[in-house]
Amino acid sequence: MGSKILSEIGIDSGLLLLILLFLVVVYTVLMIYWLVRSRKMFQRYEVFMRGKDAASLEDLLAQLTFKIDNLQNQDMANKDMLRVINRNLVNSYQKTGITKYNAFEGMGGMASFAIALLDLNNNGFIVNVIHSRSSCYTYLKEIKNGSCEVALGAEEKSALMQAMRKRDRFYDNDEEILER
Repeated sequence: MGSKILSEIGIDSGLLLLILLFLVVVYTVLMIYWLVRSRKMFQRYEVFMRGKDAASLEDLLAQLTFKIDNLQNQDMANKDMLRVINRNLVNSYQKTGITKYNAFEGMGGMASFAIALLDLNNNGFIVNVIHSRSSCYTYLKEIKNGSCEVALGAEEKSALMQAMRKRDRFYDNDEEILER
């Protein structure tokens, strides 16, 4: 079983037959693989198209586009609301410091306290409540940019320092919170 052409070229016909057989097997396996994949894709296509024609698909796409537009509008409205909330949050009291102390030795215990309430820019007030057995006194001092025009007691200074050390986790003056 020899061929003059193959023998003149110097190729063994048995080796050529094995190579061709191997290629046929590889191509058969690849063809089966692609047939299975195309069948699965066709089944998914049939499920997608079941009960639909071009007009119903067009309606579906129009509905989806309408929903996407509504979601984008709602997203913009939410971002606008967050900007307003963020502007209001800067001016709200969000830093606190409190110091409890005994105003009068032997009288009233640790019932006196100083509490500092500050906004992001360290503006706010300090309330100092001095409690004794027979009375209770309340003092309010305004804080602007972290300082007070009136002299502060040690407890009031402690409460103020506690409040000023706190930093807001969500807001940074140097960056825009919500960018479009």
